Amino acid sequence: MADTPRDYYGLLGVGRDATGEEIKRAYRRLARELHPDVNPEPEAQERFKQITAAYEVLSDPEKRRMVDLGGDPLSSGGGSAGNPFTGFGSFGDVFEAFFGGAGAGAAGGRGPRSRVRQGADALLRVELTLAETAFGVRKEIAVDTAIVCSTCTGTGCAPGTSPRTCGTCGGSGEIQSIQRSFLGQVMTSRPCHVCGGTGQQIPSPCPTCGGEGRVRSRRTIAVDVPAGIEDGMRIRLSGQGEVGPGGGPAGDLYIEIAEKPHDTFTRDGADLHCTVVVPMTAAALGTDLVLTTLDGEEKLDIRAGTQSGQVITLRGKGVPRLRSSARGDLLVHVEVRTPTRLDEAQEKLLRELATLRSEDVSVTSAKGGLFSKVRDAFGGH
Repeated sequence: MADTPRDYYGLLGVGRDATGEEIKRAYRRLARELHPDVNPEPEAQERFKQITAAYEVLSDPEKRRMVDLGGDPLSSGGGSAGNPFTGFGSFGDVFEAFFGGAGAGAAGGRGPRSRVRQGADALLRVELTLAETAFGVRKEIAVDTAIVCSTCTGTGCAPGTSPRTCGTCGGSGEIQSIQRSFLGQVMTSRPCHVCGGTGQQIPSPCPTCGGEGRVRSRRTIAVDVPAGIEDGMRIRLSGQGEVGPGGGPAGDLYIEIAEKPHDTFTRDGADLHCTVVVPMTAAALGTDLVLTTLDGEEKLDIRAGTQSGQVITLRGKGVPRLRSSARGDLLVHVEVRTPTRLDEAQEKLLRELATLRSEDVSVTSAKGGLFSKVRDAFGGH
């Protein structure tokens, strides 16, 4: 009679749809309770063997597939029924389930890290006028960043010398130590404090850069600012940032645009806004004004009867749209200014005008004033 397949999912207390990470967590939890160094009871030791075998099976994709098809990879047909550790590579697999690395006696670690590393990005804020952001400009900009040391060309070594293997870590970049735990001997690694994990030492550092392979320097670069760029936008210059340690490749340089306020115009995307103030008489009679735009002088027609708050739109007189040949508009807001002081002659003329236009300017008349009209409208006496 064939053996009944063992319930490996049940041994670990997980469902058949459990992920690999869920299976690992379940095994860790049970192993901490049942390991012989923690629980010396014979039943616990037997249970520990069972869950270890279950983890070995379910963590192997091929063996788990066999279980899902109704088989048993550790049965007499697929292994040794009497030994639940059959096919279980080594006790290092148990260690890996806990720590995600090699166990005692395992060879090597991550190895030395390179002295040459990628440089950081740099950010520079540049102020531009409205005309420069509107039509674009080629700008010479002073940049203060790390560059490759010209004395050692990035090696960090004095001329005529070279790095040597670290005598502390033997070039591995790591220092290993062994500690005892309930799982036995555990080997841990940490970066070498002498070489910083690179596996190399510089016996004679470069006198210019002190072994860094890079120095700070101010240089001038030309930046092409595209037409239509807006305040707060950034231009990316690839490979123009900070050179990395050991003369590593440079990061990127970002130019952030800061648009200076304009005396006349305010900007809203590609549109421009401005305000013109006209006297009351000019608004009533109409007039022509000359407005200085970004393109030069423009005639502005103030039609007779123009009211305060009216907007006159000059099509295509705004800012060019970024990466487009189209332009925004210039919106002129009209503000009609009423005189605050009138001399006797001016007041007389305005009263005559009001009379000619049948406009009652009195508010104190007992019969024909504004208040009496309001009262009469509501049936007052």
